[in-house]
Amino acid sequence: MADMNGKSVLITGASRGIGASAARVFAAAGAQVALVARSGAALDQLAAEIGPAALAISCDVSRYGDVEQAVRTAVDRFGGLDVLINNAGVIEPIAPMLEVDPAAWGQVIDINLKGVFHGMRAAVPVMVAAGGGTVLTISSGAAHSALEGWSHYCTSKAGDAMLTMCLDKETRGKGIRAMGLSPGTVATRMQREIKASGLNPVSALDWSDHIPPDWPAKALLWMCSADADEFVGQEISLRDPAIRARVGVGQ
Repeated sequence: MADMNGKSVLITGASRGIGASAARVFAAAGAQVALVARSGAALDQLAAEIGPAALAISCDVSRYGDVEQAVRTAVDRFGGLDVLINNAGVIEPIAPMLEVDPAAWGQVIDINLKGVFHGMRAAVPVMVAAGGGTVLTISSGAAHSALEGWSHYCTSKAGDAMLTMCLDKETRGKGIRAMGLSPGTVATRMQREIKASGLNPVSALDWSDHIPPDWPAKALLWMCSADADEFVGQEISLRDPAIRARVGVGQ
């Protein structure tokens, strides 16, 4: 697993779920972690739990100015930025295309898709100037399969997958390791929202079918190691037993 001593990591959507688990996992590996989310109280609590290695930054990823300031704050505190984890994402409102509120649909795109671009645009120039870095984006099987009621989510995740490939195309030669992680269904609040919708087969899954959030968190840490270099520019699926074995989960 990656040794993160002396490294700094910025995690969006860090107040809960995969983001909060990633913050704990990376801090335990020695990293300094910038915790970014809209929920200031939850962030402060997590930062207090982690200790001096954590910095809480209230930020709305749908607003580029917020993200740019968050990156600047992290760099000022830690002296640089080695890893960006684009994790912030939402799925509500879950509704058919012909019924969903257009403004609410657009807000999902603003967070899930534009938010990822904002992170890349703000953080990667800092990394390039320092000689390189790693950009990890949470993807989804929904990027590749249409699901009823999820038109905004499927579209945004498909766009995120393309952003990862575009970033790799443009910056691999500048030292940037860009990858996506498709974790499968994870036991987080989002799955409770999906369950409540009653739409499409995912809502019918039992809670026991979902993996714990520390699995993708550990996968993200592994993706920062040289062992994952063969996957640069690609999307990794945590459903793959071979990947789980390399990460060390689900044994």
